[in-house]
Amino acid sequence: MNSEAISLINEIKEELRQLSKYIYENPELGNKEYLAADAHIAILEKYGFKVERSFLGIETAFKAVYDTGIGEGAAAFLAEYDSLPEIGHGCGHNLLGTVSTGAGIVLSKLIKSGKVIVFGTPAEETNGAKVDMAKAGAFKEIDAVFQAHPADQNFASMKSLAMEALEFSFIGRTAHAAACPEKGINALEAAINMFNNLNGLREHIPQSARIHGIIREGGRAANIVPDLAINEFYVRGESKKQVKELALKVKNCAYGASLAAGTELKIRNYEKSNDDFISNFNLMHRYMKYMNEAGIKDINEINATSGSADAGNVSYVVPALHAWFSITKDPMALHTAEFARQTLTDYAADQMIKAIYGLVMTSYDIINDREFNKIVVEEHRKNVNN
Repeated sequence: MNSEAISLINEIKEELRQLSKYIYENPELGNKEYLAADAHIAILEKYGFKVERSFLGIETAFKAVYDTGIGEGAAAFLAEYDSLPEIGHGCGHNLLGTVSTGAGIVLSKLIKSGKVIVFGTPAEETNGAKVDMAKAGAFKEIDAVFQAHPADQNFASMKSLAMEALEFSFIGRTAHAAACPEKGINALEAAINMFNNLNGLREHIPQSARIHGIIREGGRAANIVPDLAINEFYVRGESKKQVKELALKVKNCAYGASLAAGTELKIRNYEKSNDDFISNFNLMHRYMKYMNEAGIKDINEINATSGSADAGNVSYVVPALHAWFSITKDPMALHTAEFARQTLTDYAADQMIKAIYGLVMTSYDIINDREFNKIVVEEHRKNVNN
């Protein structure tokens, strides 16, 4: 192991634990993480980072930069810190963000040239800020981005599904449902028709794809023909291309449903769309090497999830590592109060040190090993163009 890196991590370990604990005790939902963002910014500024608050106009986002002013090479860490309704940090973002900020600080003390950036990325659970950051070109100056997510197993990367969030508003006409129903146009019937059409479609979509949704608005009273019904759906697939094709079929189901019921139809994206995550195998294997050094032997390559993440959008514009590190010795579900409490344990703190070490050493190589940097970037280029 790199003794200097371990020494630097241990020097700030207690500060990092207090940062994670503070955010755990003050859970904030997406785009409302004012306390969490301020806490991250305070420690980053303490260690010499220059911070741009409200990055890209997103109030709880930030960009923290440590620039040696010498040479080339730039590595970035993605800090998440939003919580879940009711159960707080059941996804462990209090610890995830802490790992990214800690890794950024340690790397800044190790490098003699290059640049380190920590991005505060709000609202991962809902309307992920990374989507806007990727679209705005925030990662263009960076060679690779890194983050590590708390879990109950160790993985070097992940495979997530691309996702499009679609809202379908069916617009009809009210009438008395008993006295003169013939004068109405039933928007709820259109919404139900759409679900029936989709059930017929499901037999003919890839097994890995997902279409799931709700009727968010379906009328106000049983004796009034509903003039507005709204369906919300997530359409997921293995790739951006697959989701684009599948979304068109879903929209056609809505068009047919609307035509049959005689309604108008409006379609919009009610949340930002997520791309699938592109794993970079050169980054993965280098990270696995350093995690082995840190004592993590039970680490697998890819965590294949059926969910979606805004980190996928980042992975299309820059080589990205989205690792997972175990904070429990027993199987434990994420998005639970039990998992949230686990982030504060001594075991989780010890695992945090190892995850930071893996991220720091891999990102150090991105800056200092130009041949490795070239290989990683070339792999990314091929993956995106396939």
